[in-house]
Amino acid sequence: MSTEFIIGTIIGLIGIIPVIIQIIKWVKKPKLSGLMKRLVENSSSTNAHRKILKKMNMILLRSGKHISSEYINNFVLNKRGKEAVFTDLCLKNDWEPTKELCEMFIDADYPSIRKKYWDIKNAQQKKEEMTDDAVVKVETVHEKPKGKEVVYLSELLKERFPECFNRLTSILKKHNVEYRLLKGTKDIWCRDYMPIQTESGKFIQFKYDPSYLKGNKEWEKSRSDVKEVCKLNNIDAQFSDINIDGGNVLICDGRAILSDRIFSENPDWDKEKLISELSNLLECEIIIIPAQKGDMTGHADGMVRFVNRNTLLGNKLADEYKYWREGMQKVLEKYGLEYIDVPFITDIKDPKHPLSTIGIYVNYLEVNNLIVLPVFGRDEDKQVIDIIQKAFPDKVIETINYDEVAQEGGLLNCTTWNESQGC
Repeated sequence: MSTEFIIGTIIGLIGIIPVIIQIIKWVKKPKLSGLMKRLVENSSSTNAHRKILKKMNMILLRSGKHISSEYINNFVLNKRGKEAVFTDLCLKNDWEPTKELCEMFIDADYPSIRKKYWDIKNAQQKKEEMTDDAVVKVETVHEKPKGKEVVYLSELLKERFPECFNRLTSILKKHNVEYRLLKGTKDIWCRDYMPIQTESGKFIQFKYDPSYLKGNKEWEKSRSDVKEVCKLNNIDAQFSDINIDGGNVLICDGRAILSDRIFSENPDWDKEKLISELSNLLECEIIIIPAQKGDMTGHADGMVRFVNRNTLLGNKLADEYKYWREGMQKVLEKYGLEYIDVPFITDIKDPKHPLSTIGIYVNYLEVNNLIVLPVFGRDEDKQVIDIIQKAFPDKVIETINYDEVAQEGGLLNCTTWNESQGC
């Protein structure tokens, strides 16, 4: 082999090294969907978010799109999730959210995003003569709908418990709260199998396959098909394979409380990854509380409720088991939460109804400016009414005898599902 050939080969290799380096860099370059996941991490700083947007911009420039420097420099996450941020990117940078673009950013096609995009675009066209401040208000409303809520009830509640149904709907009518009946359900506990609506307005439909329904043929037959229910009731939801009951999800102002039952219901998930995925889906900080060992369902809504982001109402701690009391104290300290004790009744034994929830006050219905509170004909009733009214001074408190339903294992929150209709 001649010296000239060797030298020529070396020079040739040196010449293609920069090309190889560029190819390696391109292969290793993060996907837009991966950067989007990092962009909506609440644990990252605003400065870190803006650096991620700059990396996105470098990728987008090759496709003829770009993120404006003004958008990058003014970006603040504000507890939004992927869909809300992507919609905002499209609106502010004048991109139509095509199927291809949705898949690039969030790994799936979302017709609901296109609908929201064009709704906002059309609203902007109609309001061309509005002031800049008014236009901003229109956008904010669409990104985070907060307005009138509608209460949904299973058709089976009316059929099986007509007296409780009539008492509840009479209260709703009295306060001009709209209610509707759900089609295609197989039991009355609609909170558990219906989607979770996030604060940005999207619906997340989790897998509904609770362990406590297994091993009992009658209960297994009562498990509603969530996809069928959504289809029959025209609900456009994003489906998740995570196994969670809606009664175990409480959301308030960027925080979500779930009991640790989620870990045993999802044994194939790493705990940290599960919490991270839930945080992304629900657009919330996730707070895990201990489940009650004696509670078949392990639902959070039988133990605590949010008053606001930093305050909880919950079953009186001093009367709870030591393991739960100490577990809750750790949660309260970690997240800086205040706790308002609510009495609960434990001396009611009913051999005919071993699953009875009579005596649990915190499973009330909260909708708009109304709270419908179960009462049980006990001395504790008045004390609890005073506690709830003090916690919610701007809300109307109505009481209801719901014992027939409670004997079967649930109360007001269990048998209702709320949908925000926007402003």
